[in-house]
Amino acid sequence: MAVPSLHRRAARKAARAVVRALEARDRQRARSAPPPDGHEIRILLLHANGMGGTIRTVFNLAGQLARTHDVEIVSVVREREEPFFQVPPGVRVRYLDDRLPRRKGLLSRFPSRLVPKGEAAYHWFTLRTDLKLVRYIRSRRGGVLIGTRPGLNLIAARFAPPEIITVAQEHGNLSSHQPAVRRQIIRRYGRHDAVVTLTQADLRAYERSFEKARVDRPAVLAQVPNATPRLNGGLSPLTAKTVVTVGRLTWGKGYDLLIRAWAHVAARYPDWTLRIYGGGPRQEKLQASIDKRGLCERVFLEGPAEDVGAVLADASMFVLSSRHEGMPMAILEAMSKGVPVVSYDCPTGPKEMISHGHDGLLVKPEKIHAMADAICTLIEDEDLRRRMGANALKTAARHDLDVVGALWEDLLSGLVARRRALPPGAPLAYRPDGASEDDLQRHGHMKMPPETSTR
Repeated sequence: MAVPSLHRRAARKAARAVVRALEARDRQRARSAPPPDGHEIRILLLHANGMGGTIRTVFNLAGQLARTHDVEIVSVVREREEPFFQVPPGVRVRYLDDRLPRRKGLLSRFPSRLVPKGEAAYHWFTLRTDLKLVRYIRSRRGGVLIGTRPGLNLIAARFAPPEIITVAQEHGNLSSHQPAVRRQIIRRYGRHDAVVTLTQADLRAYERSFEKARVDRPAVLAQVPNATPRLNGGLSPLTAKTVVTVGRLTWGKGYDLLIRAWAHVAARYPDWTLRIYGGGPRQEKLQASIDKRGLCERVFLEGPAEDVGAVLADASMFVLSSRHEGMPMAILEAMSKGVPVVSYDCPTGPKEMISHGHDGLLVKPEKIHAMADAICTLIEDEDLRRRMGANALKTAARHDLDVVGALWEDLLSGLVARRRALPPGAPLAYRPDGASEDDLQRHGHMKMPPETSTR
């Protein structure tokens, strides 16, 4: 028993020595670093060639920023030959751990030592990805680095050199992470220049958590929503007896709840169908649920949608049955086609996107009968469906890509200006001691306290 203990102590001692060496190196780099510059933007993404809302959102943002910046998406892994979504013009994609050759190497056999086990994507990370990520981050000599999930943000917080402006973007919400992950987030995110949430509700959750923990917090906490993507096809005529939903077939998306609700809808309106677009690990279980309830001719698992715009243009209603979300882009996609939305009022996002009774209907989370009744309400009342569809178009316009892109430009230019105002090697975050709400300066969606502490 003593030998493993000695090994662990030796490993911890070696790790502390490495950290001290990096800190000493960073102090030297900080003294000789050039003025901060936001022209180069690098966005860390888990797997750029996959499918899902986060990837679509990142591609949209990258394309918008590429109009005025040098933008590269840095994909941690590559397990698919080509991207599922079209890479925007002016955007490059770099892969750190290319797994297509199927020769992963010795280091790929060991789990990550830098990503907490409770992170939802922990199984994607290995010791090889740890080293590839750290090597890439340490190689940067300027610009902005944006992380898009906790594992990536935590590594960037620990290893980003002082020349780099780092932004931790939250695509889910704080409460959806495991407790151990949340503890690391609150402990380490103060090293970032900014933390960006999708919703005001999540922004307040971060503020409360930093305040309660009495730890360093980022100098900037900001809320920037998702943008409405520009899709193919025209508006929906709202005449098809079709309800659609789009998303990964995972537990969090709540399609098991939706199928149960549809059993009640089908009993009242057997000529309407539900089409679920997406792939994922729960496909067999969902199909079994459909078969069990005799819904084979009423509910269809369609697989991934190659053209989301065309799918939505052929629908008369969109349903979101998620147990939790960040800010679901699928709602904005549906609204941009003039399609009204029925959604569970899950944390977070739907309540800030849907005005109940105006452009959609909100339903108490995970309530089967309430979801069925809301769907039937829009099936029964075509005039209401059309009014909500028209209002949904106006809601989507408020999240236009140009509008959201301007928020990001404003945020990034503010971070660069703030960094340039600091002396070399000055701290980035601020400590809560002595700071009050009166000390906070508001700038758009941002909260920017003037005091600072160490990265």
